[in-house]
Amino acid sequence: MEQRVSLITLGVADLGRSRAFYESLGWRGQEVEETVFFQAGGLGLVLWSRDKLARDCGLDNGHGTGFGGIVLAHNTNAPKDVDALLAAAQQAGGTVTKPAEATAYGGYAGCFADPDGHLWEIAHNPGFPLAEDGSLTIPDFGAL
Repeated sequence: MEQRVSLITLGVADLGRSRAFYESLGWRGQEVEETVFFQAGGLGLVLWSRDKLARDCGLDNGHGTGFGGIVLAHNTNAPKDVDALLAAAQQAGGTVTKPAEATAYGGYAGCFADPDGHLWEIAHNPGFPLAEDGSLTIPDFGAL
């Protein structure tokens, strides 16, 4: 298996609400057969019914409780961008779960949950510079 992620699919309770949330953050999606697709850099973010996604993965029920063990991340070029994105997420109906603060790695980060509880970290990490197109390359930690 190649070391790459092609799509991330989020199971959502209300497709229209979730699409509106992401679109209010400036994302533009396409809906096909009750599924919303967003181009997100070099991969796709997909919104689909939580129940349908669970069944598609061979599970009986898509309604677990508590933290699901996954956090999506969006890195920025500057700390001020972190604050702006957290404010935009809250304005769009998300919940800031951790206000932005200085990090142990010399950056600045905070987190929000979308309307379905999917967690996002918004971070400025000077050790992970972004290319002009917004792509991130993991540094060679052995060379540091």
